[in-house]
Amino acid sequence: MKLMTSRRTYAVGALGLSLALLGAVPAGAAPGRTEAAPPVLSEKDVMPHLAALQKIADRSGDNRAFGTKGHEQSLEYVKGVLDKAGFKTRIDSFKYKGAIGHNLIADWPGGDANHTLFAGAHLDSVKAGPGINDNGSGSAAILATAQAVAKAHLKPKRHLRFAWWDAEEEGLVGSAQYLKKLPVAERKKIDTYLNFDMTGTKNVQQWLVVHDGKEATDAFEDYFAAKKIPTFDIGIGGSDHESFGKVGIPVSGFNTGVGSCLHEACDRIDNVDPKTETVSANAITGVVWRLATTR
Repeated sequence: MKLMTSRRTYAVGALGLSLALLGAVPAGAAPGRTEAAPPVLSEKDVMPHLAALQKIADRSGDNRAFGTKGHEQSLEYVKGVLDKAGFKTRIDSFKYKGAIGHNLIADWPGGDANHTLFAGAHLDSVKAGPGINDNGSGSAAILATAQAVAKAHLKPKRHLRFAWWDAEEEGLVGSAQYLKKLPVAERKKIDTYLNFDMTGTKNVQQWLVVHDGKEATDAFEDYFAAKKIPTFDIGIGGSDHESFGKVGIPVSGFNTGVGSCLHEACDRIDNVDPKTETVSANAITGVVWRLATTR
């Protein structure tokens, strides 16, 4: 997560959330909706991705930062998973401070390309540490959602696109560069962008929801209310959704607070709470299902 001074409040406290949060309420479903319920993800669907990113950091100077081998190998890992699942992937490269950055873009076949649902997370860490909560957790959570889409052979009404951004920690550079190169006509085809930055924080008390685009904001609040999970409105700003908001694209998403070890060497896999991370992955999947299957 890019550090900044803005309207942001993070709450921490006792996790007081049981495994029932992963249970049978149709994720993201609002009263009267009839779309098929999404699958329920388990720790086994998401935590192995974090383990893979930790191993990459371990052999790459203890980080996965912009311009490093650790980031390059992280991107290769995520791309390999997506290619195997049937996504159409491409690398969107850019130059920044004399180095080459790489965003990974993945499209799921089908859906109306004039109405795109876009979900993303930054894949880079800071150089001070491996960045497993910030932001291996968000990267792993949306990767688990993408795999769920593929396993279910989802036939969305809206086109589905995912992204793993580079150089977020340098100041939202990767997402800003992507949008700078994207023609205005293509920007207008993005109905909503969803961002996830730090989704596995320990000792979380409430999920911190970006309140901007009404459709997506309502979907997240409906999801969490159905699970009796407390939320807090953090407005907009602070990560890659800010880049999309600046060009007029409705945004939402969430995080679980900064927790401990932010931008430090101790932001390792044991800095992530598996229950929190799994709740987050299910919330993402539930809302993606809801928004992708309606238009």
